[in-house]
Amino acid sequence: MWFDTIKRYYDNGHPSYTDESLKVFVQAKMITADEYKQITGVPYTA
Repeated sequence: MWFDTIKRYYDNGHPSYTDESLKVFVQAKMITADEYKQITGVPYTA
């Protein structure tokens, strides 16, 4: 559910959606670590 929205904002270059800020979504369980990697292209590290 959240994946599509977060990915869209990230892909469109929204200034609040950086690799670091997306980690908060993983911590909040809004996206998984695998989804984080799909969006950013880098593995999730806490």
